[in-house]
Amino acid sequence: MKQLRLRIGLMVWVLAVGFSAPAVAQQQDDAAIRQVQVLQAAAWNQHDARAYAKLFAEDGDAVNVVGWWWRGRSEIERKLSEGFEFVFAQSTLTITDVDVKFLSPSMAVAHVRWTMVGAKAPPNMPEPREGIQLQVLTKQAGGWLIASFQSTNSVPVTPLPKGPDCHRCLASSQVAPASSTYRHVARTKRPSTPEKPTQLADQQLASAR
Repeated sequence: MKQLRLRIGLMVWVLAVGFSAPAVAQQQDDAAIRQVQVLQAAAWNQHDARAYAKLFAEDGDAVNVVGWWWRGRSEIERKLSEGFEFVFAQSTLTITDVDVKFLSPSMAVAHVRWTMVGAKAPPNMPEPREGIQLQVLTKQAGGWLIASFQSTNSVPVTPLPKGPDCHRCLASSQVAPASSTYRHVARTKRPSTPEKPTQLADQQLASAR
């Protein structure tokens, strides 16, 4: 009886460990992905393009807020180095929120909210102030790295319009109908009817008298 209880207890322990191990591993991976975002902000705020690019896989790619697509770690580093020369030379990046979803034990999607101050965007480009990044990360021998990255500027959420703006439509369509305009022109420009010859002769006869 004692041996039976011991065996049952051992089986319960094995099952508990077996079920909890994946959960513990995922918690550790979640923490590692969040640490990538800490390193991202640190590298950006030090204006260190090389350290920032090392957060990406060797063949990773990035699309910035204006849709420029950089392919590979070396191009990401080169383009960021150019940006840190002036446009982002005094910029500060702050990560405000991170949401992680695991697609598999070795692949995850992260939505990363950010704010930025100090950027000097050219006149023809929007100033990056607040946005969200979509990252696909893969677990490799060196840890979690960004395989694909896209950043988007954000604006405050507002209700979508239910229909066209009637006031604007009316203002742009306040033009007199073509038919009434035509009638007005026709009335003002209509030539006078010439007098009949008999009426003209009677008037000349009356004036001669």
